[in-house]
Amino acid sequence: MNYQQGPTFLAAFFGFPEEVRQPMAVVISLSQVIDAIESATDEANSYLDPDTGENVYVTDEMKSMVEENRNEDAPLWMCEELPKVREVLESHRFLSLPTKFDVHEWAIMEEFSQEQENDRVREELLDAIHGAGAFRYFKSTIWRLGIENDWYRFRDEAIKKIAREWLEEHHLQYR
Repeated sequence: MNYQQGPTFLAAFFGFPEEVRQPMAVVISLSQVIDAIESATDEANSYLDPDTGENVYVTDEMKSMVEENRNEDAPLWMCEELPKVREVLESHRFLSLPTKFDVHEWAIMEEFSQEQENDRVREELLDAIHGAGAFRYFKSTIWRLGIENDWYRFRDEAIKKIAREWLEEHHLQYR
């Protein structure tokens, strides 16, 4: 008998039913991936363990402390997180979720603006997203036009699409 053939072979050898022989793939929570993507900032990102479905939030400060081995300088709450951060950084198992820079919020705003059927609304939104303070101006324009709910539904769907595409790109099952 060749033990190199792994647990599936051994389970078959000992007569376990087929459903026991096949390792179950973890089903990833789409809503948790969306939450992790939305919580990404300039200084932090989340990583997914595809074996367990666990999301790990890692700040730049946490990365520095682990890389420079400065655990003793960390606040108590962070000390509890640093072993997991070290595992994320040293393991090839964890996958970096889309960052704030992968989301392209400006492009989502532009697409929303382009899809407006009312010419005046479309033009006001397109004007709002150009120039200094585009994000702030866009948000005040959607508020003034009374289409905030439409915007947030559109944005939520765009983020959900990014999450689904990322999960599918990594061949991960999700619900």
